[in-house]
Amino acid sequence: MGNFKPRGPRPPNSNNRPPSGGAPHPAGPRPASVTPRPAGSRPPYRGGNQARSSNPMSNRSAAGTLKTHEGLVSEQTFAGPGGEHVRVIVLGGLEEVGRNCTLIEYKNDIIIIDLGLQFPDEDMPGVDYIIPNMAYLKGKEKNVRGVVITHGHYDHIGAIPHIIPAIGNPIVYALPIAAGIINKRQTDYPGSKIVVKNITVQSELQLGIFKVHFFHINHNIPDSAGIVVETPAGTICHTGDWKFDYHPVGAPPADLHKIAQVGMNGVMLLMGDSTNAGQPGQQTSESVIGEELRTILEKAKGRVIVGTFASLLSRVKQLMEISESLGRKIALEGYSMKTNVEIARELGFININPKSIIPIEKVGDYAPNKVTIICTGAQGEQRAAMSRIANDEHRFIHVERDDTIIFSSSVIPGNENTVQRLKDVLYRKRARVIHKDMMDIHAGGHAKKEDVKLMLSLFKPKYYMPIEGNHFLLRENAEVAYSMGWKEEDVFVADNGQIIEFWKDAATGLGVGAMTPEKIPSDYVFVDGLGVGDISQVVLRDRQALAEDGMIVVITQVEKQTGRLVGEPDIVTRGFIHTKENKELIVEAGLAIRKALMDIDPASMADPNGIKDKVREELGKFIFVKTQRRPMILPVVIEV
Repeated sequence: MGNFKPRGPRPPNSNNRPPSGGAPHPAGPRPASVTPRPAGSRPPYRGGNQARSSNPMSNRSAAGTLKTHEGLVSEQTFAGPGGEHVRVIVLGGLEEVGRNCTLIEYKNDIIIIDLGLQFPDEDMPGVDYIIPNMAYLKGKEKNVRGVVITHGHYDHIGAIPHIIPAIGNPIVYALPIAAGIINKRQTDYPGSKIVVKNITVQSELQLGIFKVHFFHINHNIPDSAGIVVETPAGTICHTGDWKFDYHPVGAPPADLHKIAQVGMNGVMLLMGDSTNAGQPGQQTSESVIGEELRTILEKAKGRVIVGTFASLLSRVKQLMEISESLGRKIALEGYSMKTNVEIARELGFININPKSIIPIEKVGDYAPNKVTIICTGAQGEQRAAMSRIANDEHRFIHVERDDTIIFSSSVIPGNENTVQRLKDVLYRKRARVIHKDMMDIHAGGHAKKEDVKLMLSLFKPKYYMPIEGNHFLLRENAEVAYSMGWKEEDVFVADNGQIIEFWKDAATGLGVGAMTPEKIPSDYVFVDGLGVGDISQVVLRDRQALAEDGMIVVITQVEKQTGRLVGEPDIVTRGFIHTKENKELIVEAGLAIRKALMDIDPASMADPNGIKDKVREELGKFIFVKTQRRPMILPVVIEV
């Protein structure tokens, strides 16, 4: 049992049922497991005391001790499900958009669905992205039978280079487009050896005890699939990102027949995408967007510059094919755009005459009305292609009055201001700017309310679990299920790391499920440059302090024997005040430092640490009284 610690029976309640819904666990003591957290409780998220982990295989002590990614991983291990229980744990994607990762476990068999990244919040300066915490797999690496990927978006595959080597290098199973993107990205991580196996929607996998097969679904990237996992406790279905599109581009409609067939055979749990589930109606078809784009391209007087996601290959395919049919040359800009199009062409998803594609530096060789430029940066990213074009920082493209600029993507929550500033710059250049609020030039890739109703009707699951979204999105998704007749206790609205268990009832032989109050570590794992796990909450707080109030460096010279101040303190500020315009404040600050150091006992030797603390404390008080700000104060003591 290693470090497993048995836990006593569940505390009784009025109906022997977990407070958050689901069936009661069988009577008697529970198997060895993790320390529970009160049902419905969530770790502090913003500015709280949540210890954000620094390593995909790490956990923290209550004091937040950092365990680095260089082998010093958590010594704590976690027991698997007891008896004949199947355990489902979502490690990311239940409290945010991104970081999608689901773990399914039965005895000594584990499979993982998706390993995605999440982009950082504004209060995480310097962090590139966030990946799931895999502390639960410490000591269980040999039990991981495989990682199954739903589709090739980074919020579902972005953590693979970092996590797969840390969990024993299990095989990654992915459809061709996703496999191509994963393999291409691996060239950036030569030290990370990943085995990727191509599959199709007709594939059937036997991963330990689990039988895994797939159903075709529509999304805005080709080769998207839902996953069916047959377990000893019943069938679990995971939709991935999805929508129903009856007129898709470059792919068949969703396989409603397979979905209905799985539903007729019985589904214990359906895990469903929540991103747009609260929006009324049905999702717009990609073919409708193609018609609008064709109209725009036909009427455009000059160049057409389209900003969209590099992973939105269905849209890129339409733009390229329409442009070619109208005699326009196509230039691609942005590394990820070029890479993804290359993969799609190799796999036959995009069929374009190579002569129709020109290098970006050749754009000026053609008449403006014969050129379409497809680029990244529709979210206003600072160094992405669209921003460089708008700000006249691009070597070959400068916005002209006859240009038509199309934002053919949704705005990721949190990017609204950045995107609006980008649009303002383009409007100032008098270009024609078109976005989704003006015309149907973007269709989401996620199911809306009526789509979710149809999915529920076809699968007819005993339990429904909203996934992939912030908590309010999960709740909106749950409301759809309630409206269809599902009881509240049969809809599991969980938090990251919360354990859901399923088993066969001994008396009836029927599958039963419950959302337990137990949680495993699901803290953030930060990736910053080449470092995975070397950014802790303390480092983030320092970065936030520097960004908000700046810093003051105080350099003092003191006599080594007495600690007496020698000369005047030297004060340097960055991001706090403009020194030349606030000379009086700097002089007063120097006097405050001198006064603080006059109290030091001249009979004792200098104590550099004590002097630093004294300067930090007294100067901090003085600055706050004068400015109501709290800059970071860095004292430097030189003994002479």
